[in-house]
Amino acid sequence: MRKKLLLGNWKMNKLAAEAKEFALASKELAKKAKEHNILLGVAPTYLSLQAVKENASKDMIVAAQNVHFMDHGAYTGEVSIPMLEELGIDWVIIGHSERRTYDNETNEKCNLKIKALLGHNMVPVYCVGETLEQFEKGLTKKVVGEQIKEGLKDLSKDEAKRIVVAYEPVWSIGTGKNASTEIAQDVCKFIRDVLKDMFNEVSEEILILYGGSVKPENIKAYLSCNDVDGALVGGASLKIESYEGLLNNIL
Repeated sequence: MRKKLLLGNWKMNKLAAEAKEFALASKELAKKAKEHNILLGVAPTYLSLQAVKENASKDMIVAAQNVHFMDHGAYTGEVSIPMLEELGIDWVIIGHSERRTYDNETNEKCNLKIKALLGHNMVPVYCVGETLEQFEKGLTKKVVGEQIKEGLKDLSKDEAKRIVVAYEPVWSIGTGKNASTEIAQDVCKFIRDVLKDMFNEVSEEILILYGGSVKPENIKAYLSCNDVDGALVGGASLKIESYEGLLNNIL
């Protein structure tokens, strides 16, 4: 049986002192999550990773929001996998729609990053999703299918077991406009079917998250869907009270 995963993406929010305060306050939540066999984590900015890692429970997943696929080199402004490893970070979000939109994050570049992370025994959280225009034109499954096939190209079954996929319809992120539970289940089931075509029975072991205006009041409905194994949450993960509400509503 697949575990449930709640992962908060803080994006470009929280100074290091604020991140430390959250980390300390989250220790009881991490204990509660572990007792209920739920995976719990947050993805701070690069500058707050160490503060969270050092002050949160050891059971709390601390993920980076991005990484470069090269271990070192002339890549100004980038951060490498060994740099994350030095901090004890072993989860990384890849291909978030904001990076696809603003930073030219292509499926091919995501594929390079995912392979590099797996080579370092790290966990990639691979984000996929369609824009409002693509959704309205009925292109959701075409777009998401391509993102899955190209982003996870040439992975072995053993490697595929170690990835997490997050479906985030771009038109629902930070807009307050939610995809219905029917849409979330339909697309996540489609993702699992594509994964099955690529990796056979391994598809049943891969966690698939839903993200996009997830809040304490709607997370239970999303996670009641058969193929939704958890949530990638933005704004609602920034305050400890809201984060606790998210966790309590999936217990």
